[in-house]
This record gives sequence, structure tokens and C-alpha cells, in this order.
Amino acid sequence: MPTSSLFISSVQKELAEERRAVKAFVEGDPLLRRYFTAFLFEDLPASDRRADDVYLDEVNRCAVYLGLFGQQYGFEDTAGVSPTEREFDRATARGKPRLIFVKGADDKDRHSKMQALIRKAGAQLIRRRFGSTDELIRLLQDSLVEYLVGRGVISGTVIEQRPCVDSALDDIDPDRVARFVSRARLERQFPLPERTPAPDVLTHLNLLVAAQPSLAAILLFGRDPQRFIPAAELRCMHFHGTEIQRPAPSYQIFKGNLFEQADQGADFVLSKLDRAVGTRELGPQAPVTYEIPPDVVREAIVNAVAHRDYASPAAVQVSVFSDRVEIWNPGELPVELTPARLREPHASIARNARICEAMFLARYIEKFGTGTIMMIRECSESDLPEPEFEQRGAEFVVTLWRDWLTPGALDALGVNERQRQALLAAKSKGTLTNAEYQRVTSTSRPTAKRDLEDLVSKGVLLRKGAGRGAYYQLTRKRLRNGSIGS
Repeated sequence: MPTSSLFISSVQKELAEERRAVKAFVEGDPLLRRYFTAFLFEDLPASDRRADDVYLDEVNRCAVYLGLFGQQYGFEDTAGVSPTEREFDRATARGKPRLIFVKGADDKDRHSKMQALIRKAGAQLIRRRFGSTDELIRLLQDSLVEYLVGRGVISGTVIEQRPCVDSALDDIDPDRVARFVSRARLERQFPLPERTPAPDVLTHLNLLVAAQPSLAAILLFGRDPQRFIPAAELRCMHFHGTEIQRPAPSYQIFKGNLFEQADQGADFVLSKLDRAVGTRELGPQAPVTYEIPPDVVREAIVNAVAHRDYASPAAVQVSVFSDRVEIWNPGELPVELTPARLREPHASIARNARICEAMFLARYIEKFGTGTIMMIRECSESDLPEPEFEQRGAEFVVTLWRDWLTPGALDALGVNERQRQALLAAKSKGTLTNAEYQRVTSTSRPTAKRDLEDLVSKGVLLRKGAGRGAYYQLTRKRLRNGSIGS
């Protein structure tokens, strides 16, 4: 790997000491100086070029973008955007690895636009906070070494490919291996014949390390994977409302191998969703339609299991709320990807290549970066909001909406706080009466009537019945032509 540029981005005057310290450290460290040179804008000689052209060109050429975010936002151009934010956006657009370090333990005295930039970065990647220059240097060293290990530039073995400590071939279930071979032959023309001995199958899949099962082998085919990796489980919870409540009304933990966890997790979610059963006009079996397309649910859960960070002590968590399903997995996106890039065609980049290969052969996943595109398309075709992809600290989160009434949609409709409060209560059962509205919002009957009719006019509720038997039904779908479906 030739020497590459580390672009240092910050408000120059505020963080002058930190900028110089980073440059001195990188270029003085015996390891890092072999791979990086640090770029500081203030070191450039005078030239007949616009400053913004120069620094954005350097971002284009750099190997790694380093953002140091302090209290100040810095000079703003005619569009009200600082060079630091321009540089961050350019690094994001070019798919550059981005390392973000925020000075200070809290944001209370920070410029509002810098707070917004920190939130924007935090929605895409993991940020680190530092208090002193020495702490910044320690954190940066860890991040740059991890970057070099992740690219195979310096030695380091991906955790799934390490031997599973204290495991042996007897810990592999031959029946699970045999079922995998049978399915892989059917789905992907897997070349090994049925009844191939389990050790030969593992060797073919690169799942043995000096005759010892790798961590990936135990996760995929182990008799008891949680004996070796306790956090390798799927925790599923169902809540009647829109927030986490304790104790959870329904809580199940699925163990076993990764194929079993993916199947059981998807079944759990689908069992909690509303579904409609059609007629047998077109065949002997009546079709079933779920609130959220089953393929979307399965894709989100399989991705969480396949791409999670198995070095983390956290488990994959699935939460079913009355308005959405959230799937959390430990680990951050590969540096080449952002939540925004998942919404467009992108390369398939696997954190756990051996696990993904086995799940591909069993047709649990594809390897073309098309899964998130499929999820977006199927939700749109079902008249649902697009899935949301978000990096929340050290966890990646996918949100699948059960109806179109997302917080953003309510904002656009101008729904007031009383109405929002009542709608949260209504989402668990789908209907609302005037009396219930009064009780939930502590308001009068005339105000309740006025608010409810306003929601009807905005297409959020449908009025059903008349007189004392009247009630309001939550509209679950907004159709493409603007009409409302229940």
C-alpha cells in the first residue's frame, strides 16, 4: 500500500493545536508514517486557485477523511455552509472512510450548525468524543490501525475466520451440514454431492483452521453455538404501543445456528403483523397479504444476522411496535457505505464473508448489493413508506413502517400535539372514539370533535357509523393516487 493522504478537516483557528498534533503524530509514528501523510490546508503555499477548490480536490484524492468537530462552525459561504461541512459532504459522496472525533463531553454550548453537523455524522457512522489532545491521539491511533487491518494491509484475521477456542469437529452437527448441502445443491448447484462428510464440506467452505472449526463454522453448523458465542442470539420483543415498555408483553430469545435464528425471527415478526386472507379463486390455497411484505421482513433480519459484529457482546434485537418494526444489530456499516448509499445501487461488501457465502449458497441472501433496493421497492409497491437505514452509535438500525403515518408524514400534514397523542393511542387497535380522544388528551368534547374532523379532512382517519355509535378508523395506507385505504 503506497503512502496515502489523511485529510484533516476542522475549524483551523479553534483546533490549531489538535491539527498540528495529529500531523506530528501520524508522520512520526513508525507504523503509520509508512502508510499515511497528513494534509493540512494551512501548509499549502500561496497559489492562484480558489481555496474551496483546493480543499475539495484534496478530499477527492485522500485515502481517509478525519473530521475534528469543536464548538465553532466556522466561516460560512453564501449558502451558509462551512468548509468543514463541505469537506464532510464531499468525503461522504466519494465513499471515503470517515473518522469523526468530537471535542467535549456535551453539546450545550456548541454552535447550532455544528450540532446539526454532528447529528448528521452520527446518523451515518460512529463518532468518538475526546477531551484532551493526548486522548484524541490514542483514539486516532486505534482507528487508523483498525483501518489498515480491515484492508489486509497489516496482519489481522477477521473474527469469523479465527478458530473457535475450545471447539472441535464433534461440536459440528453433521445433520445440519447435510441439510445445508441438500439445499445448496437445489438452490445454487453446489458441487459437493449429498452424504459428503461434514469435515470435507467445511474444508470446501473454508470453515476449518488447522482442522479446528472456525467461529463461522460454529455459528452456521454448531450443535450449540451459544456455548462458545453467548451473544450470538436473536432477541425479539412485541410492544402494543409505539415505545419500549417493561416488561415486554411478548419476549422471545432465539438461539441455535444462524439459519434457524433468521427463520424464527422472521416468523416471530410475521405472527405479530396484521394479515388479510384472500379467496381461492386463482388456486387451491387462499393468498395471505401481510402489512409488511414478508420478503422485506426476512431480508432485514437475515442482513442483521449475517452482517453483525460478532466481536460485540450485544445481540441482534428485533422490536415490533404498533406502528413499525425495528431491527438492531451490533456493528457499523463498512466505511465504503453510508445509509444514503444503501438506497441506490451499491457494491456488496460483507463484514463476514464466510458466513455470507454459506447463506448465499442456501439462498438466504444474494451477493449483489440488491437487498436494500428490493426492500425499498416492495414497500413502495405495498403503499408503505420506504424503510429507514440508520447508524445509531455502535448499532445499525433498520426501521420498517407498518403504515404511512410516520412522524415525517404527520409533520407534513400539520398534525397538532393533541392529535399526535391520540393517534399514538389509536395505533394499537386502529380505531378511536370521541370519548377516547377526550380521555387521552384531557380536552372537551367540542375540541375533540373539531380535532377528529380535522384528521378526517387530512385523510388520517375515516369516520364510521353515526350518532352514539360513531367512531373513527385509522387509515393504514395512503394510495399512490392520493386516495386513502383502510
